[in-house]
Amino acid sequence: MAWLSLAIWLPIAFGCFLLFFKREEQAGFVRWVALLGALLGLLVTVPLYQGFQTGTAQMQFVENLPWIAHFHMNYHLGLDGLSFWFVPLTAFITLIVVIAGWEVIRERVNQYMAAFLILSGLMIGVFSALDGMLFYVFFEATLIPMYLIIGVWGGPRKIYAAFKFFLYTLLGSLLMLITVIYLYSRSGGSFDILTWHELAIPATAQTLLFFGFFAAFAVKVPMWPIHTWLPDVHVEAPTGGSVILAAIMLKLGAYGFLRFLLPIVPDAAHEWAPFIITLSLVAVIYIGFVAIVQKDMKKLVAYSSVAHMGFVTLGFFIFNDLGVAGGIVQMIAHGFVSAAMFLCIGVLYDRVHSREIADYGGVINAMPKFGAFALLFFMANCGLPGTAGFVGEWMVILASVKYNFWIGFCAAWAVILGAAYSLWMFKRVYFGDIANEHVKAMPDINKREIFILTLLAIAVLFMGIYPKPFTDVMDASVAHLLQQLATSKL
Repeated sequence: MAWLSLAIWLPIAFGCFLLFFKREEQAGFVRWVALLGALLGLLVTVPLYQGFQTGTAQMQFVENLPWIAHFHMNYHLGLDGLSFWFVPLTAFITLIVVIAGWEVIRERVNQYMAAFLILSGLMIGVFSALDGMLFYVFFEATLIPMYLIIGVWGGPRKIYAAFKFFLYTLLGSLLMLITVIYLYSRSGGSFDILTWHELAIPATAQTLLFFGFFAAFAVKVPMWPIHTWLPDVHVEAPTGGSVILAAIMLKLGAYGFLRFLLPIVPDAAHEWAPFIITLSLVAVIYIGFVAIVQKDMKKLVAYSSVAHMGFVTLGFFIFNDLGVAGGIVQMIAHGFVSAAMFLCIGVLYDRVHSREIADYGGVINAMPKFGAFALLFFMANCGLPGTAGFVGEWMVILASVKYNFWIGFCAAWAVILGAAYSLWMFKRVYFGDIANEHVKAMPDINKREIFILTLLAIAVLFMGIYPKPFTDVMDASVAHLLQQLATSKL
C-alpha cells in the first residue's frame, strides 16, 4: 500500500471536493466532511509508524515513479528518521485546526477547510519528497493556501501581512531554485536528492550553494534578522493559520537544513557554522528580550517561536549527535506547544475580541478549566521538566556545553528569558482580580475546546515524560547525517 501517497493526496482530494459546496446552508456538511478528511489523513499515518524500522538510516516506504521523464524528474517519496515524525505531526495538527475552526469560521467555510486540508497534503509532500524538483514544487505550493488563509480570514491588515509573507518566502525560494538547477547539472541530469548527497563539489561552489539554500530555509525558520515577517503574519492570521504556521510551516525551513544544506555542502557548513551559531544565539537571547516587552499576546508568542527555533538551528550546527537530535526533538515539541499557545489565545479572542494583554486580568477566576490547561502550556513554553518544551532545549544546551562552554552558557539564558516572558504574560492575563466586565462575562471552555486542548496536553506531557519513542526513530539517521558531515567533498 502506498501509504505516503495516501497521506499526501487524501487530504488534498478532500479539500478539492469541499470547494464544490459553496452555499451557506451546506456549511454543516462541509465541516463534517473536513473532519472526516483530516481524521483519515491522520489514520493513514498510523501504518507508517507501525511499519517504520528503527536502527537503520535507509529510506523507507519508498515510492519512485516517472514524473517528467524528459528531465529525469521522478515522483520519488520516502521517509527516514529525520523526516518521519513530521508526517503524523502535520496530520495531527490539521485535525486540531479543523476542530478548532468548527464554530468560529462562519464565512466561506468550504474554502477555509479546503485550504487547510490542501496545505496539509502539500506540507507532508515536502517532508516526503526525495526528488529535488518535486520538493521545490511542494515547498512553493504551500505558499498558496497559506497566503489565502491570511488574506481572506485574517485581521484588519491581512493583505499587507499576506503579501509580506509571500514575498519574503518566495524571494528566498528563487535562490534555492538556482541551486537545484546547478545540482541537476552537476549530477549529470538527476534530481535525486540522495544522489546529490554523494556529489564532490568544489569549495567555491559549496559556499554559493550554502547561501542559496540558506536564503530559502532561513527565511522559513525564520532566523534573525529575516524574521520580521513572522510577528505581522501571526497577528493578522486567523487562529488556525497561526497554529499551522507555528507548528508546521516553520519546520519546513529547518527540515531543509537537514535534507539539503548539511549533507550536500558539509565543508561549507563547517566553515560557516560560527555564523549560524551567532545568529541562533541572537535569536535565543535578543528575541527573548523583545518578547518580554510585547503588549499583544500573539506577537509575544510569535517572538517566542523565533527564540525557540533558534535552538533548532543552534543544535544542527554544533555537529554532534545530541545537538542534532535535540534540534529535531525541539521542532516536534514546538509543534505541540506553539499550537496550544495560539489556540489558547484564540479561545480568549473569540470571547473578548482583543489580543491586548492590558484588556485581560483574572481570567482564571472566570474560566478555571481553561486556566488549568493554559498553565500547563505556559509551563511547557518555559521549558518546565516533564513537558515537551524541556526535552529538546535541554538536549541542545548539553550539546552546546560539550561543543563550547560559553555557547552553552548563552543558550541556557533562553530558559530564563522563556520563563520571564511566559510567566509575565500569564500573570497579567490569568492571575489577579477580574479586570473588567468583559472578563467577568467570559464562559469557560466548552466540550469541543476541552477536547482539542486535552489532545495537545496529552501530547505535551507524553513527550516530556517519555521521549524515547521519538528519539529511537531518529538515532540512526542522525548518526548517518553526522557521518556525511564528517566526510569532506572537496
